[in-house]
Amino acid sequence: MSSGHDAELVSALQSAAKSLIERRSIDDMEHALGQIVLAAVETVPGAAAGGISTTTDGRIESRSPSGDDVLHLDQRQAELHEGPCITASEEPPDDGVVIAEDLSNDPDAARWPRFAPHAVESGYLSMMSTQLSFDGRTRSALNLYSRRAGTFSEAARTLAGLFAAQAGLLLYGAAHAEHLTQAVDNRDVIGQAKGILMERYTVDAEQAFQMLVSSSQATNVRLVNVARWLTTDVGRPPAARTGRPSIDIRPGPTPKR
Repeated sequence: MSSGHDAELVSALQSAAKSLIERRSIDDMEHALGQIVLAAVETVPGAAAGGISTTTDGRIESRSPSGDDVLHLDQRQAELHEGPCITASEEPPDDGVVIAEDLSNDPDAARWPRFAPHAVESGYLSMMSTQLSFDGRTRSALNLYSRRAGTFSEAARTLAGLFAAQAGLLLYGAAHAEHLTQAVDNRDVIGQAKGILMERYTVDAEQAFQMLVSSSQATNVRLVNVARWLTTDVGRPPAARTGRPSIDIRPGPTPKR
């Protein structure tokens, strides 16, 4: 690559990284993903459009498409369960990159026979999908489209891999932030439930927690759900209660000394 192209790449990656670092919410995260996609489209040789697809428990979602045509093609791949992005997400090669050199001709037209006509009709002859991440439940791919056949070179693969790595880190961080938020919420709910039991039964914090544990084990209900039931249902006036089955949460017999 030329020094000018190297500088362009560095600038694009720095811009995408800045967007990633400055995100403060889910909306900001989606904006950062969009910036990464746009930077990839502008930087990767031959790319004319792009987007990110995520697959969670078999459900495929289009993220940050650069245009309605990309959204349409992502949706077609999801509906048909066929196309380069599906292959990159579910059956990726060792390097995680799937390239359709020419969707108007074999072997690519034969490899994805139902999807290929949609891409050609939309004006895209080649496509490159690069796997972003795999965490067991969620698989993702950066998808780049070109209006020319055979346009994605080794340099294009390398550049796409760099942008895919950034997008993958962003999605990974967002998922773990969500898990941490849920953990904090669960801790707060359990704390509130312990407070209710401590006040109602004049027990200490450890005894209140053991009451929750015993109730969870006796009813085969997750501890946090027992706590949530206690804080949202028991504390309400009778007329406002949800009508869900009650959970017996009382201290056990005092052990004999």
